[in-house]
Amino acid sequence: MTIRLYCFGESGNAYKAALALELAEMDWAPVYVDFFNGAARSAEFLALNPMGEVPVMVDGRLILSQSGAIQRHVTERTGRFGGRDADEDREVLRWMFWDNHKMSGQAGALRFLMNFLPEQKRPEPVIGWLSGRVQAALATLERGLDGRAWLVGDGPTTADFSCCGYLYYPEPFGFDRADWPNIDAWLDRIAALPGWKHPYDLMPGSPADRA
Repeated sequence: MTIRLYCFGESGNAYKAALALELAEMDWAPVYVDFFNGAARSAEFLALNPMGEVPVMVDGRLILSQSGAIQRHVTERTGRFGGRDADEDREVLRWMFWDNHKMSGQAGALRFLMNFLPEQKRPEPVIGWLSGRVQAALATLERGLDGRAWLVGDGPTTADFSCCGYLYYPEPFGFDRADWPNIDAWLDRIAALPGWKHPYDLMPGSPADRA
């Protein structure tokens, strides 16, 4: 049975789940959620996910939201992209939890405020504060990749797919790959994995569709 992933292309959190499904070669298909026209707040969607967020994965009778939980499901079903032992698996989780709070939680909000709100509604003090937080998170990620090809162990894990979630998008939010050589090389390594796709190629929906 084909897995359904409710998502939209602009969502970095949805991209984390979609990327894990794609790279694990699972049978899945995206279901477009028209977020910018309120679809995630509709009664139909809230019946699927009371949190009112994407991504949501439907795998048979299992309905699962939150990108990290979906990524763990991919690892549990396929045996791929987890740690090789308990110590590595805890380290994978550590980076995923860090990303949710320190990287994606800041970068996603900053990118939204800088690009998807009407210019006259953009709160400059909030943007300034979040910009500092994103730069601090990027510095942590750069240090974490110092002398390493991957965040955990000797190969890609969901730690990598989580932390890269917002870093392939073209919309400006204070991230210039040239400023972060370790991150830049790491993003190239992820993009070289068989099956990798850019978020706007992997999921339906992009700013161009709303232009």
